[in-house]
Amino acid sequence: MASRLERITEQRLDSLSRIRARGIDPYPQGYHPSHTIREARVLFERQGENAQDISLAGRIMSKRSMGKMSFLDLRDSSGKIQLSFRYNLLGQERYEFLQEIDIGDIIGVEGRLFRTKAGELTLEVSDFAMLCKTLRPLPEKWHGLADVEKRYRQRYLDLISNEESKKIFILRSKIITAMRSFLDKQGFMEVETPVLQSQAGGAVARPFITHHHALDEDLYLRIALELPLKKLIVGGFDRVYEIGRVFRNEGISVQHNPEFTMLECYQAYADYNDIMNLVEEMISYIAGEVMGDTKITWRGKTIDLTPPWRRLYLREAIKEYCGIDFEDYSDVASLRSRMIEMGLEVDPDKGRGKLINELISIFVEPKLTLPTFLLDYPVEVCSLAKRKRDNARLVEKFEAYINGIEIANAYTELNDPVDQRERFQQVAMGEEIESGDEDFIQALEYGMPPTGGLGIGIDRLVMIFAGQQSIREVILFPQLKTKE
Repeated sequence: MASRLERITEQRLDSLSRIRARGIDPYPQGYHPSHTIREARVLFERQGENAQDISLAGRIMSKRSMGKMSFLDLRDSSGKIQLSFRYNLLGQERYEFLQEIDIGDIIGVEGRLFRTKAGELTLEVSDFAMLCKTLRPLPEKWHGLADVEKRYRQRYLDLISNEESKKIFILRSKIITAMRSFLDKQGFMEVETPVLQSQAGGAVARPFITHHHALDEDLYLRIALELPLKKLIVGGFDRVYEIGRVFRNEGISVQHNPEFTMLECYQAYADYNDIMNLVEEMISYIAGEVMGDTKITWRGKTIDLTPPWRRLYLREAIKEYCGIDFEDYSDVASLRSRMIEMGLEVDPDKGRGKLINELISIFVEPKLTLPTFLLDYPVEVCSLAKRKRDNARLVEKFEAYINGIEIANAYTELNDPVDQRERFQQVAMGEEIESGDEDFIQALEYGMPPTGGLGIGIDRLVMIFAGQQSIREVILFPQLKTKE
């Protein structure tokens, strides 16, 4: 027995045949509407029923027939409007052709705007054209697309059916636009660096590997934007940034996707204090531009993004929230033993830096509701950051948090090539820190000015602004396991 979908598809194929039998192309090459639906609404507000005839195009979202009058709802990327079709105006042949139009079909319409007695703005259609005949039905109109996995796998259906989902991705675009605007005004230059790299560096992550057949060598999809951008600082570009995709062959969670979007920017003659100022100014600027206010709402809580943000030293935060002073545990064995005493499960293969990061994730992050900079990390955590000027056991690194979500990572960049080489060599001794390559160290040997660097996870920033708890809600096409 045929399924409901198969029956509907068969019916629409029959309709497609009837349309073609009329000599009508159901998939014409183009159509040029005079207005968007939003523009049509503005036009009517200005001119009322004296407005000239206009044309619109979009997808049919509902259909109601009452004898010799029919009402259809049309939606385009800017909004929705009601259409009225009258038998007396269109004539028998054109009015009967409405029977071939199904919910989901894309049409073009011409006519005049008026307001019904109920006050609804409506276009009285004098002519219309089929632009795309659909063969599959849209999700049930009253409930939208509720199947979460289907929403991610078939994002186009999610966007058609769920206005809230569509608003998230419009918001995402506005956030990126505002970010670019802010950095451009600050004198930063946008650049592009390679996605395929001979060595994956700039972060602690497992890379994706691919093979270049012409060169007959393996290459890596980049795990960070950092090293090429710092080479540009060496080359004399004092303020550079890139917004690009990075790839990490690791786990998937509500805050992690194997490919994600990063902003990285680097400012010569700056340190991590300057970058803290840059971050709080940029995020508050973005909020004002896209939300109209520096106060945002997250799960019912109001969060004020106005500078200055709280500065909290990492050592003090861990000591306050879990009772461990990591300065008292200078080696991995002693720290591991202390964490086991606390009842924590400890991976015996993790180094001191990774264990400290676990303490941050478990005890500190959930407490950082207000916008907060977490400052000064142990040197084991980051091999690319400059040592703190009054404590060589720490580096000048901060992470920025909003509502317990890390959105930014930054530091005063290490520009001493001798120290950088020694720090990279720790990778060979089992430390879980960033790896580098000889080419990058060679670049440093030509001289990089004092520099502050920043990385912001754009997906997580959108989560904050959109009030979403899963990264999949803010990525148009999140990574999913392929269905067999």
